[in-house]
Amino acid sequence: MRVRLLFILFLSLSFVNCSQPAAYFYNEGFIYGTIYHIVYEHPEGEDLHDEIKKDLNQYNRIFSTYDSTSVISKVNNNKPVELHELFVECYKRSMEISEITGGAFDITAGPMVNAWGFGPELRRQMTPEKIDSLKMITGYEKVSLQDGKIVKESPQMKLDMSAVAKGYTCDLIGQFLADKGCQNYMVEIGGEVVAKGINEKGRTWTIGISKPEESAFFASNDIQAKVKLPEHALATSGNYRNFYEEDGKRYAHTIDPKTGYPVQHSLLSTTVLADNCMDADAFATAFMVLGLEKSIEIANNHSELKVYFIYSGEGEENQVYMSESFMEHLSE
Repeated sequence: MRVRLLFILFLSLSFVNCSQPAAYFYNEGFIYGTIYHIVYEHPEGEDLHDEIKKDLNQYNRIFSTYDSTSVISKVNNNKPVELHELFVECYKRSMEISEITGGAFDITAGPMVNAWGFGPELRRQMTPEKIDSLKMITGYEKVSLQDGKIVKESPQMKLDMSAVAKGYTCDLIGQFLADKGCQNYMVEIGGEVVAKGINEKGRTWTIGISKPEESAFFASNDIQAKVKLPEHALATSGNYRNFYEEDGKRYAHTIDPKTGYPVQHSLLSTTVLADNCMDADAFATAFMVLGLEKSIEIANNHSELKVYFIYSGEGEENQVYMSESFMEHLSE
């Protein structure tokens, strides 16, 4: 799973102007089965990686479904657990985004994703009957927070915050760096990014959005657009790398929680700019489920979201839709 996630990372986002001078610290490691990169300028020249790793280990014990002792794993296995305040905050915002997107974003969809072969479990033979059984234990409206506990309609229901926890963790580490007096930093976890200030060359942090091409691999000439992040969060989601083919049919990793099937539409890649990465992460995922028209409608109704969508047109060339607010972030 780690290889798959890194593969997606390298193809969905590339970093521009991130060479490492003495004045800036560069930390990297693994969390949530993927890799993180953190670059920052500390006012007193202090490397904060040990403290960062301590915080990341704590977040892993809350949100990681790979850790059987984590908070979310205990919730999933119906074991007694005291919900951490960070879990509660992430859960509540996830429910709000589920409401906004009509269930396109749904933290109960993990079993569906796993069954189709895009999670830590082995792919199953999918049948209409199997999908119907998965739909019975899927649906954000079937779980609730009551008296500090997660209540599920069925004990078989499982939560998976992988489509929001990485972004949320970027926010938390960014706040940690700010609290330490860092005015210039960039935090990236599995392709989700939080940035503030300038990089080591004195320029605004710039992130490259790759062209959604199966043959592209982390090369500058495969960059679709360069996005400036003076003080914003960014997340990108796409189907063009994470898929498999079976019996001549392609199955993408984005599963519609409502139907139980992989999505089939023209949207290839969604990039969302927001004030926080938790929102950017969740909405980028939801938009890949919803498709182009519905995603544009929601983005237009939420001015805090700035969006850049790549979709397949009638000809061979891919098409781009971007909100007017996104245009000011484009770099030459």
